[in-house]
Amino acid sequence: MLKVQEFEFNMLPVNTFVIYDETLEAAIIDPGCYFPGEAQQLKEFVETNKLTVKHILNTHLHFDHIFGNPDAEDMFGLRAKASSRDSQWLQEIGQRVGRFGIRYNRTVRPIMPENIIDEGDIIRFGNTEIEIFSVPGHSPGSLVFYSRKDGILFSGDALFQGSIGRTDFEDGDPAALPVAIREKLFTLPDSTAVYPGHGPATTIGMEKRYNPYIQA
Repeated sequence: MLKVQEFEFNMLPVNTFVIYDETLEAAIIDPGCYFPGEAQQLKEFVETNKLTVKHILNTHLHFDHIFGNPDAEDMFGLRAKASSRDSQWLQEIGQRVGRFGIRYNRTVRPIMPENIIDEGDIIRFGNTEIEIFSVPGHSPGSLVFYSRKDGILFSGDALFQGSIGRTDFEDGDPAALPVAIREKLFTLPDSTAVYPGHGPATTIGMEKRYNPYIQA
């Protein structure tokens, strides 16, 4: 059974998840560590629970979701995995962060070719398989991660409780996001738990019924 530990990091704030199963192998989704002590909090949880981190996964490469990539990569000896379609955000992180009045002078390493992931790929650790769907619109490379066995979806900034991701960035696509959500996420069972990149958890059934931004 997949276990989910949620942290809320940085000023925006971002939901960072540690997911693991009975084998104690784990993955980290969107390490958003920014403030002093946040990376240590993540490390202490992993060490206290005797977890072995096998993957660092980014739903997309907007800066609030990757602030902690350098720390996570160094702490666990791994390189992050993500779509290559958001690479411009890595290359211009200092400039883009500055537009929001945020200081960030660290270097975020590029996604290595062998760590590029996309729809149809499977992330495996322990007894867990995580399916990947491409849900563009908030960013070109937005991915969601789905455990079919456990009925759990990590939706990044695609789908929130009662809302959807912003599409007014220069590479956003307001037409693409609702279509992708309807065609790829709303076809999942209503009972599917949805853990978004910001805010509280929800379910697919609740969003199909009540989300005003996604109507059939």
